Amino acid sequence: MMSSATDVDPHGTIHRIDGHLHRRIPILDSSGKVVEHVLRPLMVELHARDIAQIFVGASILAIPVGFTEETWDLGRTLPLANVVALALISLAFIALFVHLHFYRGFLGQYVLDYVKRVVAIYVISLFVVGVLLTVIQQSPWSTEWLLAVKRVVIVAFPASLSATVADAFK
Repeated sequence: MMSSATDVDPHGTIHRIDGHLHRRIPILDSSGKVVEHVLRPLMVELHARDIAQIFVGASILAIPVGFTEETWDLGRTLPLANVVALALISLAFIALFVHLHFYRGFLGQYVLDYVKRVVAIYVISLFVVGVLLTVIQQSPWSTEWLLAVKRVVIVAFPASLSATVADAFK
């Protein structure tokens, strides 16, 4: 027996299939009766595949930006307050994109997962950039650690944005 429009949640119901959350969305005909359902992945949980995509995504812009002398010079000349502001802007962009792409309409139920994803994207981006700049000897951790941190945060700005976008591909 078909359901009427008053019995159906138009946003769908959430089900776990093969370990991943999916939203089962009803498709209604013109009279408001359910004719079929569509399954869409609900990407609110952070899985190993997401972590791998974040690593790759961070590398996409960390590599070209990290190899430029302009960013190395910015690390030396930009005041610490500006670098902190850049880090906060990075986090704000990540948080906004992640909210709009993954958690819109579901944030209340998955606040911890949301925070984990935002933090994971930024921390992984910092790690990727830190390793890259260390390998190319542009992060003098033992002699000028503040310069190293500033360079990492500066390059992490574009790296974290590319990591965020890469995480959205499923």
